[in-house]
Amino acid sequence: MPNCKSTAQSLSEWFATPQGGYVLEREQAYFDRTVSDIFGYNALQLGLPEQDFLRSSRMPLRFSAGNQLGNAVRLCCTELPFASASLDLALIPHVLEFSEQPHQILREVERVLMPEGSLLISGFNPRSLWGMRRMLGCKKCYPWGGNFIALPRIKDWLALLGFEVVGGRFAAYAPPFQQAKWLERCAFMEAAGDRWWAVSGGVYFLHAVKRVHGMRLIKPQWNEGLVSKLLPVAPKMNNKITQRSEADPQ
Repeated sequence: MPNCKSTAQSLSEWFATPQGGYVLEREQAYFDRTVSDIFGYNALQLGLPEQDFLRSSRMPLRFSAGNQLGNAVRLCCTELPFASASLDLALIPHVLEFSEQPHQILREVERVLMPEGSLLISGFNPRSLWGMRRMLGCKKCYPWGGNFIALPRIKDWLALLGFEVVGGRFAAYAPPFQQAKWLERCAFMEAAGDRWWAVSGGVYFLHAVKRVHGMRLIKPQWNEGLVSKLLPVAPKMNNKITQRSEADPQ
């Protein structure tokens, strides 16, 4: 069984290690590329305030929120203090696997997103070398203490909440080595992984859009000729107006 040498007490601390930096580099590249093509006014990053994953967004209001110090808004992720349908983009990096109520977080995100609003998710893939490392190693330090959620399960949750997955990808195909030199030697596995074993990346990304289907009134196709035959004909009114004279009976 591998011995865990990491002493990181938070995901941000782990990102500062060579192993975490390898993952962070790929996450930042994905979010930079994706958020730049999403338009709107209000963008939220939930968690990890030390990492500015919204730096390439063109939205005028971009802020981080969570229960850690350093967030612009301190809150509980399962009860977001924002109005319904008020945000255009929500980005949640590795929030779900470190929460006891991941589905409730998604419910709240769905509530605060506007129709056609975007949701970006990153998570560790349990069906990868990184997931195997978690199963065989120590679970007392980050990120191995998290509950890695399989991608099909996340997609099921999103579908139940009315989201449509419109994009995504995998990354971090190299084994979870702790030394930077070994990670560099496995750099060739990134291109090979995308081509040969795409679903085995250590990290996955999802881009989902909130769909709200409008109600449309469907009118019946009336046969006007048949309707005119079935309806009773109204009697013609006599247009002659009689004038009452003094001789008329009162």
